[in-house]
Amino acid sequence: MIRLSVWAAVLALLVLALTGPVSAADGPAVKLSASQAGTGGSVTVTGTGWRPHTLLMLLVCGRATPSRGVVGGTNSCANGDGRAVTTDARGAFRRKLPVAEPPVPCPCVVHVATVTGTTAEADAVLRVAGHPVAPLPAQRSGGRLAVLSDTRLTGSGSLLTWFGAPPGRTLVLTVGNTGTSPIRDPVFQVGTAHGVFAPQWDDQQWRGTLGPGKKARIELPVELSAGAYGDYTVTLKYDGRVLAEQPWGVGRPWGVTLFWLLLCLVVPAALFRAGMAVVDRVRPRRPGGDRHRRLSRPALRPPGTLRLPGVGGRARETASPTTTPTLPWFGPGSVPGGPAGRLSAPHDDSPTSPTTPTTKGPT
Repeated sequence: MIRLSVWAAVLALLVLALTGPVSAADGPAVKLSASQAGTGGSVTVTGTGWRPHTLLMLLVCGRATPSRGVVGGTNSCANGDGRAVTTDARGAFRRKLPVAEPPVPCPCVVHVATVTGTTAEADAVLRVAGHPVAPLPAQRSGGRLAVLSDTRLTGSGSLLTWFGAPPGRTLVLTVGNTGTSPIRDPVFQVGTAHGVFAPQWDDQQWRGTLGPGKKARIELPVELSAGAYGDYTVTLKYDGRVLAEQPWGVGRPWGVTLFWLLLCLVVPAALFRAGMAVVDRVRPRRPGGDRHRRLSRPALRPPGTLRLPGVGGRARETASPTTTPTLPWFGPGSVPGGPAGRLSAPHDDSPTSPTTPTTKGPT
């Protein structure tokens, strides 16, 4: 009996040893190499239970505890000294983190959260030597919202968005009240961040009452500035806590590019035509004709007009009486080859003057 009891005790210890790590690996966990460090030092952060190949952000945050989380959000963290790490295939990581003073008093934690995908976070207590400590603000009694479904952006662009109009979407998610009192008309903060820039927050109120243990579908409009394009991140906050993050890829407004391309072609052409018109008006005229020389055509003269050379190189035109045009060697009613139409040898038709002396020879 004693031997059986000993074997039972050993078996129970083995079972506890095997089940201990399994229960710890049910969710994300974070451990530190030291619980206290000063500014300028560093601690080694070890994590287990995370999703494989997930990008995480490590920050030293003030005004936070593992039970309440980071009260002021990332505004309470030393963001400039944070570090990023990617989990391995088993969901574990190991990273050295420099210790820096957060912008708010302690209690402080090392806050580890996912950058993309489903939101997951874990905290480990860290005492920053020499940093002031102040009590946490009183916790509000009432309801507490939790995200029950993955967030998504619905909607699409339009033709106006292609020409630079502000792109808009609708952030859709399901939240539940995990508190003990109802939440009436909650005010959410919707932030849009481009790249590494800080998000721009916009307060939006949801009309309705969410009782304890109830859930509701939340739809909040999201709009960017005109001409925005690139990779954006939409963040939803409530009561200082980040509820969800959703990436948003905005296409380039190619209509604006096409407009500027046409403008660069049309405006120079219009200026060139206007300049040529001004030059054409200002340019002095040449005397005696248009600026384009043209070959002059001979003027048409009426039939029967004779052009004679005159004094000074100018031609004089004399009008002859209007007669029926005939051939020069045919008379009216004559026939070629007849008696009247026979040609004679040229001779002098002038009569012999009686006063002209004639020479006679000897008779």
